[in-house]
Amino acid sequence: MYFLYSISNHLVLVPILALVATQVLLIRSVSSLNMTNSYLNHKCLVSQGKYKPGSVHEKSLEAIIHSISVGENINSGYDMMSFGDGPDLVCVILQCRGDSYGSKCRSCFASAMAGLRRRCPRYKGGIIWFDQCLLEISSIDNVGQLNYDDSFCMSNAKNVGDNPYLFILKWDTLFDNISRIAVTEKNKNLKDANKPALYGAGEKRIGTKRKMYGMVQCTDDLSVKACQECLVSNILKFQDCWKSGKRGARVLGRSCNFRYELYPFVNAKTGPNSYLKS
Repeated sequence: MYFLYSISNHLVLVPILALVATQVLLIRSVSSLNMTNSYLNHKCLVSQGKYKPGSVHEKSLEAIIHSISVGENINSGYDMMSFGDGPDLVCVILQCRGDSYGSKCRSCFASAMAGLRRRCPRYKGGIIWFDQCLLEISSIDNVGQLNYDDSFCMSNAKNVGDNPYLFILKWDTLFDNISRIAVTEKNKNLKDANKPALYGAGEKRIGTKRKMYGMVQCTDDLSVKACQECLVSNILKFQDCWKSGKRGARVLGRSCNFRYELYPFVNAKTGPNSYLKS
């Protein structure tokens, strides 16, 4: 069971029923690697204002949504499109989880777009997080820029139990190792990949009976340096959340995210780079 730990003042809190529904999905999905695509959270960027029905802004947004939906870029798990300028600028960024591309990414985009429209109707800006993707719509071109503000942490309600200090040390090591993979190994699924995948995942044994599973990811518009800065910033900013000896935790942001659990939640075979086992 997850609960919202920390969030910016402007972020709309997730309804209790939505969290309960998420937990039901998580419980039912154990037999399938816990690979759910549940809604996690959202933020309406109210400062950017709203657009009017039939406006140039709305038409530009609809055109971008269609282009991303039918385009080829979504097959790689990432797409970014912008159109217009000034008050009519529309910028859309879609980042799917490293092991979720192609049809899974396309499906998550559809769910995220529908969810954002429902929760932030006609707002020019908004961010929504699902298990398998992040979607941002904005009237501000912030591609390639680090966003330190729009991030939050969710942790498991249950404690790890015996020796939480050892548990934290194991996560520290796993985080460092998969972060290194994220910023050094190129995307093996792309023939013309010219930079690291900015995604890393793996597992680490805890004692003789348990394993810890972890994942880190940055949005593909970031540089390697910016990705490293984002991950370090969030690991420090939310250490009271993930260092509390919980069985699992995740930090989600506009620019990067990380997660650890005591069960597998990503597909080790479909990731863009090597899956760490230690």
